[in-house]
Amino acid sequence: MKNVIHVAVATIVNADNEVLLALRQAHQHLGNLWEFPGGKVEVDETAYDALKREILEELAITVIAAKPLLTVAHDYDDRSVLLDVWHVDKFDGTPHGQEGQRLQWCAISNLVDIEFPSANLPIISALQALL
Repeated sequence: MKNVIHVAVATIVNADNEVLLALRQAHQHLGNLWEFPGGKVEVDETAYDALKREILEELAITVIAAKPLLTVAHDYDDRSVLLDVWHVDKFDGTPHGQEGQRLQWCAISNLVDIEFPSANLPIISALQALL
């Protein structure tokens, strides 16, 4: 049985209805694919607390308001993930890739043209349903 990796994920949307994407680094699992930023939930940490911590660490922005969007359970060949996805509609600061990752803002309607890990596909559908 594979360990389940619990991940807090942010869909950070700006005033132009664009969502922030981060490019996974080549050495990472599923490297060179775009993803929604976030990271692992630590033991004794809520998903929301993990979201705020990871977004501050990765992007140097502070999450001010976020609401649950959906939960995605996905099995890859070598691991299973549980994505706790939050819709961040208010934040403070300007996102910067603190870990050397490339960032880009993408119109929600154009997400179908981007290469994502397969676990991210339900997130794209949920974002498009918000439009």
